[in-house]
Amino acid sequence: MFGYIVFNKPELKFREFEEYRSCYCGVCRKLRKNSGFMGQLALNYDVTFLTLLFTGLYEPETVIRKVRCIIHPFKRRCIIDNKFSEYSADMGLLLVYYKCIDDWKDDRKLSRYLYARFIRKKVGVIEQKYPDKCNVIKNMLDKLSEYEKNEVQNIDEVSGCFGNIMAEIFCFGNDIWEDSLRRFGFYMGKYIYLTDAYDDIFADIKSGSYNILRTMYDGIMIKYSDKNEAVEHFLDECRKLATMMITECAREFEKLPVIMYADIIRNILYSGVWCRFNEITAKIRKTYKKEEK
Repeated sequence: MFGYIVFNKPELKFREFEEYRSCYCGVCRKLRKNSGFMGQLALNYDVTFLTLLFTGLYEPETVIRKVRCIIHPFKRRCIIDNKFSEYSADMGLLLVYYKCIDDWKDDRKLSRYLYARFIRKKVGVIEQKYPDKCNVIKNMLDKLSEYEKNEVQNIDEVSGCFGNIMAEIFCFGNDIWEDSLRRFGFYMGKYIYLTDAYDDIFADIKSGSYNILRTMYDGIMIKYSDKNEAVEHFLDECRKLATMMITECAREFEKLPVIMYADIIRNILYSGVWCRFNEITAKIRKTYKKEEK
């Protein structure tokens, strides 16, 4: 359910790409330091976005240094090290852990259970640091799991559960930016959940798994006699949903006094997420044509 908040590299300046990579490597370094190699597997673009946003908004004391790593042993790379790179690393590991536990409970996926066992001790430390946030995340994930088990079809209500999780994560402190950050996170969470469902629609139809977009898909397929036209209509409706979510994110972002990394964040919100969304759309078209044959 992660990896949808990405940048559009061709549209980034070289300096901007280096800054983004410094944030990404900074989170990676924190995961390695706090949780070992297994913790690094929780690294994703979504938590890197969190580092960019918080660093740009709060402008904390930051250390920029060059390091080597196992993946890039021959050339040192810049990393950005501040309290938000650590916070993002903590939240990323926490979400992955809870998702693994949920997958084990629902589908008995052994790989998820084993990974959760590996990082459990580290997650315990994070839970002690952020007890209130962890309680909110756990409760929302339990509620989301119940919705999925009962196959609830209310798109707004179900996606809103993950929206509430991200709203809590996007709120670092009780300050004047709290309301905007919560709304930003809420709609970002809904976008992530719906895009994940969009990405998995045909796989879930084939396996019979729950997918919040399944009812909408079935209704559209029944309505149209031309199935190709039906699929295109489904794609259009999903794009409208995604557009509404990202529009709300962009609206809240533009209220924030972010100067540092603002162009990178705009690249992600106005271009990057759509590059990823378009990739999924192309995959769905290709998959449908294969199944039709």
